[in-house]
Amino acid sequence: MAVRTLDYSALTEPVARADVAAWRAQARASGRLWANNTLALGSAIGVGLFVAIFVFVFGGVLASFVTEGIQNGNPIGVLFPSIFVVVIAAVTIGAVRSRLTNGSRWEQWYRLDRFARANGMRFEPMDVAPSYPGEIFHIGRDQKVLEHLTTGGRYLDIGNFSYITGSGKSQTTHHWGFLALSLDRAMPNIVLDAKANNSLFSSNLPVVLDKKQVLHLEGDFDQHFTLYCPAEYEQDALYIFTPDLMSLLIDEASPFDVELVDQWMFVYSSRMFQLTDPAVLQRLFTIADTVGAKALNQTARYADDRIGDPSVNIVAPQGARLKRGVSVISIVIVAAFIAFWGWNVFSDFFGN
Repeated sequence: MAVRTLDYSALTEPVARADVAAWRAQARASGRLWANNTLALGSAIGVGLFVAIFVFVFGGVLASFVTEGIQNGNPIGVLFPSIFVVVIAAVTIGAVRSRLTNGSRWEQWYRLDRFARANGMRFEPMDVAPSYPGEIFHIGRDQKVLEHLTTGGRYLDIGNFSYITGSGKSQTTHHWGFLALSLDRAMPNIVLDAKANNSLFSSNLPVVLDKKQVLHLEGDFDQHFTLYCPAEYEQDALYIFTPDLMSLLIDEASPFDVELVDQWMFVYSSRMFQLTDPAVLQRLFTIADTVGAKALNQTARYADDRIGDPSVNIVAPQGARLKRGVSVISIVIVAAFIAFWGWNVFSDFFGN
């Protein structure tokens, strides 16, 4: 399983601001929706507000120190606060200038577009929500892809995804990094919940899965992943997850969650991928070329025996999707509420 050789120079070489500006103008002239949306405007407004707040707050602090120093005849009281504010201002202006020039989103997009072209891929800075069957793609609202790279041939999609849950003050925007690799055969829905990215009390997965579907595998695999598979599909999972595939998952993908569903393999990160970082991209392509290649090989002849016809590339309904469970934390919260309510009723009744 050879890992592809890619040219990452577009991500690291210096770029001219004029080239970025020309690429941006070309993108806008082409009528691309992502090039003409309010994202860049919102970023500029955010920077402007930050500068305004900085000037208002620190300008007021400096003025009060200077006034007090002059009134008290204390030049030191004027000098040191002034130096402090000037230094903070210089650092802030430098950071803002870097953000607006060398570190701008447009420059990142320009670099990723050059990287994609140099390696026979396609880059989109923003895209509509994909029709993938993976768990994270069917939650919340205002779903969108934020920066992704796709390849020709064996379809591979690496990018970031966001969606919104809640409303008002409880509204939350969720960001995920994902890798999507197309498979040849339809798979039963199997999820590998990585233990490295879980919190102290719960999984980082956006859905709760029924614990009755947990399958324990041999060796130290259970120390790295919790494997969920549909009931009565345990032998199918063992057929797919051979010791060599488990070893590759531990070595290459243990920080990430993995899902098999329909004709797809997904790798999830609950943090966005920094796609302009060559090390991040190299790791993701290594996962695709090792874990993905082995998964493709291992599933190439898979057929659901419950269908009865290997030529029909589908999975029976009972194996197509995992069953949802109930969060332990939710149960504890509800139980605590009921206990508290019951205690109040009991106290009121017997107190009277």
